[in-house]
Amino acid sequence: MSISEEAVRNIFRIASGVSTSGQIKRDKLMKEKKIKKVLIANRGEIAIRICRAIHEEGLKAVAIYETPDQESRHLREADESIWIGDGPRKDYLDIDKVIWAAKKTECQAIHPGYGFLAENPDLAKACEEEGLIFIGPNYKAIKDLGDKTIARSIAESVRIPVIPAGKVLPREEESALEKALQFSKEEGFPVMLKAVAGGGGRGIRKIETEEELKLQLPIAAKEAKSAFGDEKLYLEKGIKRPRHVEVQILADHHGNVIHLGTRDCSIQRRHQKLVEIAPAPTILGSEVEKKICEAAVLFAKVSGYRNAGTVEFLVDQENNFYFLEINTRLQVEHTVTELVTGIDIVRRQIRIAEGMSLDITQDEVVCKGSAIEMRINAEDPKRDFAPESGKVVSVYQSPGGPGIRLDGTVYQGYKVPKEYDSLLVKLSVYGFDWNEMISRAVRALKDFIIVGPKTTIPFYLRLLQEKEFLEKKFDTEYIDRHPELFDYKPLEREEAKIAKAIAMIHHTKHNPFSM
Repeated sequence: MSISEEAVRNIFRIASGVSTSGQIKRDKLMKEKKIKKVLIANRGEIAIRICRAIHEEGLKAVAIYETPDQESRHLREADESIWIGDGPRKDYLDIDKVIWAAKKTECQAIHPGYGFLAENPDLAKACEEEGLIFIGPNYKAIKDLGDKTIARSIAESVRIPVIPAGKVLPREEESALEKALQFSKEEGFPVMLKAVAGGGGRGIRKIETEEELKLQLPIAAKEAKSAFGDEKLYLEKGIKRPRHVEVQILADHHGNVIHLGTRDCSIQRRHQKLVEIAPAPTILGSEVEKKICEAAVLFAKVSGYRNAGTVEFLVDQENNFYFLEINTRLQVEHTVTELVTGIDIVRRQIRIAEGMSLDITQDEVVCKGSAIEMRINAEDPKRDFAPESGKVVSVYQSPGGPGIRLDGTVYQGYKVPKEYDSLLVKLSVYGFDWNEMISRAVRALKDFIIVGPKTTIPFYLRLLQEKEFLEKKFDTEYIDRHPELFDYKPLEREEAKIAKAIAMIHHTKHNPFSM
């Protein structure tokens, strides 16, 4: 390494406008604060999960809601709730209303969860200005590390491998196309067209030909402007059949940074994750796993990162790895890391935000067994995962037993909202080893009874029987290579199981001695 970590850290602070003295002042503020009540700036299953961590920390939780969510489960889990508007969606994203709700309910801190405001640096900035603790990284970290070109430059400065990429394309369409074509000729197709401000799998296009590049360039710019408020694009060389591997990190305000191992998120549709596995089985125990984890910790250190974050990489077929981006928030798939490490990530987020040192050293982090997360959505996989909006879950029975974790909002009588996402429940399954995890996951999926909307359950059951998946041979192109995954029978509508569930409900209603 030709430059010290501290030097790079100071370069990043200067470039991003964060002075060393300003950082010390913020650290002092954090240490003096004491959290007693937390406002959760989110909804659904993640709001419930955060609420549980808040309660386990001995704190009070406040939920916010829009009118369509007035019957949502997350309101019943919190100690109190506050209405912020009719919505849909717009009020959840209104920073002024979120800050107002926090101050109205006398909260000292705000947790944004994932999605929504978690990726908006203006919420962190507003918290700092209003004297509230933001449970996450600071404003500058979210803003600057959300810019993929800045994140790449930090990785390059400490020799973390990055995918060959062109500079940010000019805004003018003709010049942008000229630069894009030049890069594509030099590196060869496929290339990845990306929004500079994109994240979470959004704002990405795989381009296979020159004609496709000409067509997609103006469309991508308009969509980036609409989705992220920034039309800037750049190109990366496409890696054929890569694996998507990420590392969970925790960093406190005292210079301590640790990793909690790897996750594999390769099985995706349209760059959106479908399955997450911890630890990443395709590199488990190899030298590349060790190097990826070390690179993630180094990146967090040199960028001055604090709180929980996820550093993402692509791994090619020869086990070469490349830095992709850092997600400056809690991930949907944090559950599998918690299962294999036993470490509650959300509780550590709260403690770090309050100024506490990490209570865990790297040597104490041990990943045992295997865990998988599958998102049980009210969607029809056979129709390109189209949402089953408006349908009512008339019968709901969930699995249980050893190694089963459920994070969800669904209940009997739940109406799939048209205003929000279609997630019913996240199923996370732990096993002592890969085979035990698979057998438990199959059993758990079969134990679900969900009558009403179509769900992703039969798709996952088909996946868990596929030969290449069982042999751990998967990558980001896996779904495209296996169209047979969509050739399944609707097992969750098996009439005998439904009739039995309905009979049990009928019995419960009419038997005064039933529990």
